[in-house]
Amino acid sequence: MKIGFDNEKYLKIQSEHIKERIAKFGNKLYLELGGKLFDDHHASRVLPGFRPDSKLCMFQQLADSAEIVIVISAVDIEKNKVRGDLGITYDEDVLRLRGEFMNRGFYVGSVVITHYSGQASAVAYKERLSRMGIKAYFHYTIEGYPHDVNLICSDEGFGKDDYVETSRPLVIVTAPGPGSGKMAVCLSQLYQEHKRGVNAGYAKFETFPVWNLPLKHPVNIAYEAATADLGDVNMIDAFHYDAYEKVAINYNRDIETFPVLTALFEGIYGDCPYKSPTDMGVNMVGFCISDDEVCCEASKHEIVRRYYTALNKMAFDANCDKEVNKIARLMTQAKISTDYRKTTVAAKKRKEEVGAAASAIELEDGTVITAHQSDLLGSSAALLLNVTKYLAGIDHSLKLIPQDMIEPIQKTKIEYLGGKNPRLHADEVLVALSVLSQSDDNCRNALLQLPKLRGCQVHSTVMLSEVDRKIFKKLGVELTCDPVRKK
Repeated sequence: MKIGFDNEKYLKIQSEHIKERIAKFGNKLYLELGGKLFDDHHASRVLPGFRPDSKLCMFQQLADSAEIVIVISAVDIEKNKVRGDLGITYDEDVLRLRGEFMNRGFYVGSVVITHYSGQASAVAYKERLSRMGIKAYFHYTIEGYPHDVNLICSDEGFGKDDYVETSRPLVIVTAPGPGSGKMAVCLSQLYQEHKRGVNAGYAKFETFPVWNLPLKHPVNIAYEAATADLGDVNMIDAFHYDAYEKVAINYNRDIETFPVLTALFEGIYGDCPYKSPTDMGVNMVGFCISDDEVCCEASKHEIVRRYYTALNKMAFDANCDKEVNKIARLMTQAKISTDYRKTTVAAKKRKEEVGAAASAIELEDGTVITAHQSDLLGSSAALLLNVTKYLAGIDHSLKLIPQDMIEPIQKTKIEYLGGKNPRLHADEVLVALSVLSQSDDNCRNALLQLPKLRGCQVHSTVMLSEVDRKIFKKLGVELTCDPVRKK
């Protein structure tokens, strides 16, 4: 797809700024990592050209002097919160992250369970970590956070938290997702370190919102849509404007917490090294956008995708009316509707024409291919056949998989496996093509087209099965679905 972001420039200037910030505070820096250290798929979607592991590549240069602390909220453990892009719960993702970090040469010191107020599930999780030999600590819910500075900066506030033992100069504090309490962990540690006679600093490595883009820039609106379930709101940083008479964009939680940070630094050093929440960060993303139009278009697609994701959650009786309504308002701000995605319009049109569930895919050159459900195939399976035939130059009327091969598969699904849906799913079609490719050039050529689907947009008029969703995810396809349960 079209590139709108200079990743190499980003690696260079971002790493330089992080090194400068580390040097500023001496030998102990708590660096809050906003977003994800790797697998940052949101950034790669709204900034085409941004690689999901860019931040990881930078920090690997500092691996010998860094350790990682992973933060998870007790509230998220209690709710079994799921990381949407991977489909696993936050508590499982902590273990996945730990393994990934260690495999890449990082030292993972501990896990901090935040927002703790006696939840039994959090206690059980800490015990599980202990049995695995992983150090785990509790940080408590503080009444009045972040406004009651006197309470927060006292032995009944941060002083009540478990002290997280760290051994290296750079402590990178990360989490499976936003709202986990990373900043509070850093601030608590500054308080605890000061009590122990250790001078420590704090900085933030946050990608979104992009401080030097306009408040209503699609990239920033897409971030607000991505965090609609958290209630995050992008705002002009009034502290920054008062200090420098320059407009900078931040979000409500950082702005609300800034007085806490200021008071804490004043208590430790006598003054605060930062004049605004924006000063805390080292985000150079805005300087690396090479094609603003490409990033704007990608961000608008992301906003619509987030809207459909919220609608699908609501279709499963999730209490997310506020999330849906907020993203609808954000679409209005971005001056778009669901029709912005050509695949949405095409899939719905195909459904109206044939009277059956349909799907559509937009290719790199703008070509849109559609398909619909039949007695033999689900719409996703049919779409994969149609699009691979198109890309391979195979006549559309040619049947790649003969009916006498499909019917035995259907019989196995229903009679032997107890299934209710006889139609082939996307994975079953791909397996059939793979078998046939040994003797059929058309099937082999069709399979060779699959890498070309990465980055393409797909829409379905019904919510797809987990199997089909996973296949599209593995193919790198960006999927949306109407909030209609498949019959």
